[in-house]
Amino acid sequence: MLEFHTLDVFTETPFAGNPLAVVLNADTLTTQQMQTIAREFNLSETIFVRAPQDPTHTARVRIFFPTDEIPFAGHPTIGCAIHLACARHTGDFETLITLEEEAGLVPVTVIRHGNHIEAEFVAPVLPFPVKTDLSVDLIAASLGLTPAQIGFANHRPATHQGGPRFLYVPIDTLGTLGQAIPHEPHWSVLMALADVDSAYLYTPGAAADATCDYQARMFSPTAGIAEDPATGSASAILASQLWRTGVIPLGRTSLTLRQGVEMGRPSSIGLTIEASIKGLIAVRIKGSAVPISSGKIRRP
Repeated sequence: MLEFHTLDVFTETPFAGNPLAVVLNADTLTTQQMQTIAREFNLSETIFVRAPQDPTHTARVRIFFPTDEIPFAGHPTIGCAIHLACARHTGDFETLITLEEEAGLVPVTVIRHGNHIEAEFVAPVLPFPVKTDLSVDLIAASLGLTPAQIGFANHRPATHQGGPRFLYVPIDTLGTLGQAIPHEPHWSVLMALADVDSAYLYTPGAAADATCDYQARMFSPTAGIAEDPATGSASAILASQLWRTGVIPLGRTSLTLRQGVEMGRPSSIGLTIEASIKGLIAVRIKGSAVPISSGKIRRP
């Protein structure tokens, strides 16, 4: 039997945020066994913890959707780092958790002060734009919207990559964001043309809410995720989309992203972007996590 723990990530409230399963001592599991366990949990992601290849690092990890392995993801990175840090430390602490992910080495700083705990990681790959000539008409049809509801200010749809690749779709208002939902057959045509399996929709937060810069939704039905309540990797790669629009100044910019509201699982994601005249220098993602359950699961 294997030990597992579940956490809700990008929230300090139990049963909000994005659920994550952390499976420990997974060194002897095959890829197929890990995929089977991820399908059994049927969460947006399951992370498997193994001994590090470099003993100076904390752990080697592999991350799975219910349908496939992915090289890097934000909410498993945050949740796993917080779990491993809390297993090692008591009381208030600040510690570095270094995870060997398929996309590269991911250092995560974990800080606990009183009842508040948060983790911040540096994205292992700087994101970059891939495709910018996408059909607004097709995007609108794929989401059940009109072309006029796609885009705002200088924000236009594009795909960006930073390990994973996502289609970024700016939406005109919060009301429109709440109406969007994938529509077939347009959705599958769009995913094929954009060469992605996920679309990240975003719009400015409510003017009266200073705690939210952008509110987002992420759809990935072809990957077995109808909608994701918090997507750390897509939030990190959003930095490239925002940089492309010209809204990110030189220096350091800190933003708060909200996701999962329409699902009843509100999430809060901190995005810090560092940029120079040459482009993006670093992208960081910050968030909290709450332990929910622990147990044992059979080996497949």
